[in-house]
Amino acid sequence: MNNNNLKINFNNPKLEISAGDVFQLPADNLPEIVFSGKSNVGKSSIINKIINRKSFARVSNTPGKTSTINFYNTGVVRLVDLPGYGYAKRSFSEKKRWSELVQSYFLNRKNITLVVQIIDIRHLPSLEDLQMVKYLIDSQLPFVVSLNKIDKLNKTQREIKLSKINSELKYNNINVLVLSSKTGENIETLRQIICSSVQLLPLKKA
Repeated sequence: MNNNNLKINFNNPKLEISAGDVFQLPADNLPEIVFSGKSNVGKSSIINKIINRKSFARVSNTPGKTSTINFYNTGVVRLVDLPGYGYAKRSFSEKKRWSELVQSYFLNRKNITLVVQIIDIRHLPSLEDLQMVKYLIDSQLPFVVSLNKIDKLNKTQREIKLSKINSELKYNNINVLVLSSKTGENIETLRQIICSSVQLLPLKKA
C-alpha cells in the first residue's frame, strides 16, 4: 500500500475494540499512532482534542482505571490508547497483566507509525517515563515526547520546567512538543506530526 498523499479524517473515528488481552488485538493492517504515558497524564484527553470530540475517548479522573488497549479507527489509521503505567495502587497481578499486554503489543505490531509519549510538564519525568523513552530509542520506534498541561504554567514556569525536563531526558535529537489538551495549544502541530509520520512509513503486511 502506498501512503503518499494520505489524508486522515480525524473527525469521524470509531471505537474498534478495547483489548484486555493479546488475543483481542485487531488485525495489524493499518498504521497505528500510539499514546503512552503515566496514569492520569491526559492520554485520552489529548486524543479527544485531536479528533475534536469532548468525551469520545474514555477519560477517567481515577488514576489506573483504564486497563485495556483502546483502538480508535479513523478508516486510514488507528489511534491507540495504552493503559497508563506507574499507578502504585494496582495489585501485583494487575501490574503483571498490564506489563505483558503492553509488551506483547509493542513486540508484535508491525505498523506502529508513531508513539506519542506523554509527560505532565509540571513534574520531572518519572523512572517509568525514562524507561519508556529508552525503550523507544532502543527499539528504533519513531516517537515524540508531548509535554501536556502547559496551560497550568506561566511563561517563566514553562521555560524552567522545559529546561529541567530536557536535562532529565539526557538524549540528543528527541522531538519534544509542549501542548495542552484543555486549551488545544499545539494540538494542530501534533496532528501534522501524525500525518507526516503516516506518509513517511510504508505500510507493512500483517
